[in-house]
Amino acid sequence: MSGRAQPYRHTIGVRWGEADQQGVVFNAHYLAYIDDAMETWLRPIRALGDELGWDMMLKRCTIEWHGPLGARDRLDIDVAVARWGRTSWDLAYRGTCAGRLVFTARVVYVSVAAGTSTPLETPREVRAFMGVGGGLPRGP
Repeated sequence: MSGRAQPYRHTIGVRWGEADQQGVVFNAHYLAYIDDAMETWLRPIRALGDELGWDMMLKRCTIEWHGPLGARDRLDIDVAVARWGRTSWDLAYRGTCAGRLVFTARVVYVSVAAGTSTPLETPREVRAFMGVGGGLPRGP
């Protein structure tokens, strides 16, 4: 496993039921979208996390809306480490539709001992998989 040079990209098809009466995606769905992107990206190391007794928890999330997204649109979500700390890190998210910026988000996660909420240092193997950090390149 080695650090990633490029952000991870995850694509989601927006379903009809995720749009509100205004015809745009209801804001709470963006949290589910970024969680799905992160979970899919980290799926290859879940067994490793189990072996290491490592898990993670969300501490804080900020989302900024930049433009509409509607039913049947395809949402591309780019994810990359923006900051590493000893027990926590930030993931930067950028959502685009056909190259148009829809949202940006930043989530602070904390490494914890599996089955607890006790913080622990992020294992080097996890850091190696996720990359060195630096966030997402500018632009959509």
